[in-house]
Amino acid sequence: MAYDKLYADWKADPEAFWMNAAQQVDWMTPPTRALDATNAPIYEWFSDGMTNTCWNAVDRHVEAGRGAQLAIIHDSPVTRTKHAITYEELRNRVASLAGALRAKGVEKGDRVLIYMPMVPEALEAMLACARLGAVHSVVFGGFAANELAVRIDDCKPKAIIAASCGVEPSRVIHYKPLLDGALEMAAHKPDFCVIFQREQEVAKLIEGRDVSWHGFQYGVDPAECVPVPGNHPAYILYTSGTTGAPKGVVRHTGGQLVALNWTMKNIYDVGAGDVFWAASDVGWVVGHSYICYGPLIAGCTTVVFEGKPVGTPDAGTFWRVIQEHKVKSFFTAPTALRAIKRDDPQAKLVADYNLSSLKALFLAGERADPDTIKWAQAALGIPVIDHWWQTETGWAIAANPLGIEKLPVKIGSPSVPMPGYDVQVLDEGGHPAPAGTLGAITVKLPLPPGTLPTLWNAEDRFRKAYLTTYPGYYETGDAGYIDEDGYLYIMARTDDVINVAGHRLSTGAMEEVLAGHPDVAECAVIGIADALKGQSPLGLLCLNSDSGRVEADVIAECVKLMRESIGPVADFKRAVVVNRLPKTRSGKILRATIVKIADNEPFKMPATIEDPDVLEEIRKVLTESGIYPT
Repeated sequence: MAYDKLYADWKADPEAFWMNAAQQVDWMTPPTRALDATNAPIYEWFSDGMTNTCWNAVDRHVEAGRGAQLAIIHDSPVTRTKHAITYEELRNRVASLAGALRAKGVEKGDRVLIYMPMVPEALEAMLACARLGAVHSVVFGGFAANELAVRIDDCKPKAIIAASCGVEPSRVIHYKPLLDGALEMAAHKPDFCVIFQREQEVAKLIEGRDVSWHGFQYGVDPAECVPVPGNHPAYILYTSGTTGAPKGVVRHTGGQLVALNWTMKNIYDVGAGDVFWAASDVGWVVGHSYICYGPLIAGCTTVVFEGKPVGTPDAGTFWRVIQEHKVKSFFTAPTALRAIKRDDPQAKLVADYNLSSLKALFLAGERADPDTIKWAQAALGIPVIDHWWQTETGWAIAANPLGIEKLPVKIGSPSVPMPGYDVQVLDEGGHPAPAGTLGAITVKLPLPPGTLPTLWNAEDRFRKAYLTTYPGYYETGDAGYIDEDGYLYIMARTDDVINVAGHRLSTGAMEEVLAGHPDVAECAVIGIADALKGQSPLGLLCLNSDSGRVEADVIAECVKLMRESIGPVADFKRAVVVNRLPKTRSGKILRATIVKIADNEPFKMPATIEDPDVLEEIRKVLTESGIYPT
C-alpha cells in the first residue's frame, strides 16, 4: 500500500523525508539539514535555510507564468457581493500594503495584530506581514475588547490592521469601537492603526493614530520579499482563551511552508489551478493554514466565504458556492453540516445544484459523529473524510491521505497518522495501551515541521502544558484509542472522559449513539456531579426542525438506545431537549461551561462564545427539568 510505504519511509529516515519535501518550496538559501535538536525537547526545522512565505504563496506563481490565474474568490452572501483577485493582482496589492507598512516603520520581527472579517484584505494583511518578515497575530473579528486588549499586551504589536466592521446575516458588528476600547484598556500602545473602511460602516479615525487602508498606501514604493531564517516566527495565534491567559501558539516559517505544501497534494489531493475551499475564518488555525497559506503556497484558488451554512439565505448556500466556483476539495466543520442537516434533513437542496466538480469533503474541528458522515455520504456521493488536528499542530495529525491513496473509511475514525506523527495511546502510568483501549493520545517527540515549536514568550508554560505529563511525548489533551488496523479514534478531550462508579467512559461514544437517533440533529453529553457514583451522564439534544415528536418520547428512546449500545454501565438515564448548544465561534461545543452550569458552579463567560444568551437558555431548561439545583 502506498500509504504504508510512505509512512515507513518517513519513520526509517525522517531527515531525508523532510529534506525531500523541502525541495518543493523556494529557498533563497536552502537548508543544510531538516531537524535542529540542539535544544531538545524544543525542536526547530530548517533553521539554517533562508526563505519568504509571501514569495512562495504569491510571487513565485506569477514568475511561473500563472499571474492571470485566480488566487482568491471572495463570496459574501451577507453583503451580496462577489469578487475575484488574480495572482498578479494579489502580488501588487500585497507589495503595496507591505511598502506602506515599511514606510511607517514595520520591519522584520515586528508584530502586527490583524482584526478583520472574512474579506480578501485580511489575507492581504497576513501576506504583507510575511513579505516583510513581520510576525502577525490574527484575532477573530468581533472578539470582545478586553480579550483583544489581553492579546495586544501579550504580543505588543507595532501596528494594528483592522476593518471598520464585520457583517452578520442580521446585523453589522462595530469593530472600531471594540478596537478603541481595547486600546484604552491595553498597557501597550501600537505606533499606528490601519483601518479598512467598509461601505456598511465608515468608522471615525483618531487623528495621529489611525490611517485609512487606501490613503496610507498612496504614493508609497512597493516592498520586495525579505528573506528570513527557517526558524523565524511567521505568526502568533492565540488559543484556549476561555480560562486564564491565552496561549500564543508560534508557527515557524520554514516548517509551515514545507508542511502545508506537502499536505495540499498528499492529503487534500489538489494542486496548482484547483479551487480549494475551507469554510472557516481567518481568526482560527484553519483560516491560517487552509484559507490563506496552504492553498496559495500550492498555487490553488482559495475561496474566502463571508456567510453562514444556513440563513444566507438557506441551507443550500454551501452547495451554491461549490457549483459556482467549481470547488474541487471542500473543508468544513461537522457543526456546519449538522446545521444544514437540521434545516434540510433529507438533503433535498443538494439536488438543486451541479456538484460534479467536488471530489471530496473534509471534516475537522471537532469529532465528526457517524450519523453526520453517513448523511453527507448519501447526499453528496463522494468521499467524506474526517481528519484530526489542532491549533498547536497547524495541520493533520491523522487523516485519510487522498493524494497518496484512498484508504478504507472507518466511520468514527479520522483514519491513520500522517508522516511526522508517531501517535501513541498511553495509560495513566504513561505505558502504551493495548489496541482498542481508551487512553491519552500523545505524539512521540519531535513533532514534525509546521507544528508549534513553543508558545510566545512562554517556554515554561509550553513545557508544562504539553511536554511534562508524558516525558518524551507531546500531550494532545485528547483521549481515544488505536484499533488493530492502526486507525485512530478520538473519543473526547481528556477531561471529557467521565468516571461513572469507577468506569471510565467516553462522552464521545455516548454522543455517537444519541446522534444516531433519527430525530436528533445535534447533541452533547456531559458528566455532572453525582453523590453516589461520582459522575453521571446527561444528554442535551437538539431535534431536527421537522421532527414534530413529543420530546419525552425522544428522550425515552435515547435512553433505550444508550442501554442497548453501551449497556447499563453507562448509567444514562437523563436527557433534556434544547434549542441550541453553546458553541465557540469556530463551532466547538462548550461542554466544560455546561458542566459548571449543571453543577451550579461559578464560571467565567468564555471569550470565544458565539452567543452568550444560550447559556441562560440552558440554565432555564436544566432548572425546569429538575437537574439544575434551584
